[in-house]
Amino acid sequence: MASVQDQLEIKFRLTDGSDIGPKTFPAATSVATLKESVVAQWPKEKENGPRTVKDVKLISAGKILENNKTLGECQSPLCDIPGGVTTMHVVVQPPPVEKEKKAIIEPKQNKCVCVIL
Repeated sequence: MASVQDQLEIKFRLTDGSDIGPKTFPAATSVATLKESVVAQWPKEKENGPRTVKDVKLISAGKILENNKTLGECQSPLCDIPGGVTTMHVVVQPPPVEKEKKAIIEPKQNKCVCVIL
């Protein structure tokens, strides 16, 4: 059975200052699982929400958390207070838009140059 120290209470702070949570997670929870929780709990009335886990970055104690790490591995002794709520900041990055390639012909040199705009 997990002890109370193996459980972390986390809230996710959105860019507009509102929060998702707090919710309790086991210390063995992966960052990827936290991101899934954020995507699932994203307020429907908010615009520009994440579509997938790849759109979400979690920041705790000034560090971007890696998907393959667990909460226990990401804990910062300076920020975590026993029994307190840890705040993680959520940044949503929409997937990159594929840039359109256009051919531009330079009249003097009569050659085609591809430029990405």
